[in-house]
Amino acid sequence: MARIKAFSGIRPRKGLEARIAALPYDVYSREEAKIQVEKEPMSFLRIDRAETGLDDSVDVYDPKVYQRAHDLLWEMVEKGEFVREEKPCLYLYEQRMAGRCQTGLVACASVDDYLNQVIKKHENTRADKEADRIRHVDVCNAQTGPIFLAYRRQEALQEIFAGVKTGEPLFAFSSEDGVEHRGWMIAEDETVKRIIEIFGGMDSIYIADGHHRAASAVAVGRKRRAEKPGYTGEEEFNYFLSVLFPGEELFIMDYNRVVHDLNGLTEEEFLEAVEEKFLVEKCGEAYLPEKKGKMGMYLGNQWYALTVRKEYESDDPIEGLDVSILQREVLAPVLGITDPKTDSRIGFIGGIRGLSELERRVHTDCKAAFAMYPTSIEELYRVADQGLLMPPKSTWFEPKLRSGLFIHEL
Repeated sequence: MARIKAFSGIRPRKGLEARIAALPYDVYSREEAKIQVEKEPMSFLRIDRAETGLDDSVDVYDPKVYQRAHDLLWEMVEKGEFVREEKPCLYLYEQRMAGRCQTGLVACASVDDYLNQVIKKHENTRADKEADRIRHVDVCNAQTGPIFLAYRRQEALQEIFAGVKTGEPLFAFSSEDGVEHRGWMIAEDETVKRIIEIFGGMDSIYIADGHHRAASAVAVGRKRRAEKPGYTGEEEFNYFLSVLFPGEELFIMDYNRVVHDLNGLTEEEFLEAVEEKFLVEKCGEAYLPEKKGKMGMYLGNQWYALTVRKEYESDDPIEGLDVSILQREVLAPVLGITDPKTDSRIGFIGGIRGLSELERRVHTDCKAAFAMYPTSIEELYRVADQGLLMPPKSTWFEPKLRSGLFIHEL
């Protein structure tokens, strides 16, 4: 069973939500984050990326960065720029983008569910990125960035949520990128109890996005348990801030690849190697794949449509992913990129940036680009249910959850 709980949330004072809410910390480089904070001094990036307020000579992992994050957060609470709920509750968080709507339940998920694999992952984490967020959560004594979870749609929940959304929202604003955000509080005891019961009947929930944030939150929970051997299991550090969405509402975009060189091959030799594994057709314009098994390739100022030859397809949940086929049949054997997690010769571009970004990269610092068909939520479920892991950068979810709208104090 999946265990969730209500919590006494800390959230922006009414009217400040649009100024405080920020994209996740890892969407930005240091310089980009600094520009955002200069543009909006109340942006939550000043806490999530506290180095933005320090000299560039200060390392991003310096203890001063984490202490500054702590001080800024609790200063804002003290000044009344954040308010704390009087009682534990749940929330709904709705996002609308380009005519699509997704509505998630803001709640705390269980550390034990993560450890027992009720909460299932589909990606590995990097130790350095995990260590950064462990220190951030531990020093701040709060989880500031929610983990993006998915579950198989439940009609009983949809009915409850529809009723909640008839009420006055806590906040409603549009962010710079055109995404509309609305939130509602669920404080009625019986409604909270019923929602928790429905989740208790689920065998599995899934990490959609935020694997590093989840792993870090769990690590802090285990650290606090070790520091308090008489813990009961009900302490806040046994749970982590999450937004849980029905998977059917989620929008997964393409996660594309660029390569910096052709491993000593000419463009003609590289194209010949690709043709051994794919049917290749020239395109008169930028090509966005329309189904699984097809990819776009930009090479030498020319777009191509690639269709995987039958003999290189696979029914395996990992090997059959388009990103796996490209890695297995082209990137590794032809370009020598055997470990995409660590090889500096490959880059990854989220689909939100469009095919023009792939063209721009090929015209500047890369030699070829690949436009991928998005991984589906069912493929994600299938991989996670079998305890497997996808290749890195297999899914790009849009819209991104905003940090700073809901905070969970430990």
